Amino acid sequence: MAKKLTRTAKKKEPDAVETSLSIEQQTAAFLASGGKVEQVNTGVSGQVGIAGPKHITLGNRPSGK
Repeated sequence: MAKKLTRTAKKKEPDAVETSLSIEQQTAAFLASGGKVEQVNTGVSGQVGIAGPKHITLGNRPSGK
């Protein structure tokens, strides 16, 4: 008879409280070492777009024009 496959149990993710505490500690250490927090306006992204705009053409267009 074929052997049944069993799944291993997944580790439980840490509670949000533990994660929040970790972030709080990291932020405190950052500020204590002289780091500064920059206020960013709503809707502004810190990402720099290096790719140009993407133009697509739908349908068949006669070539040579």
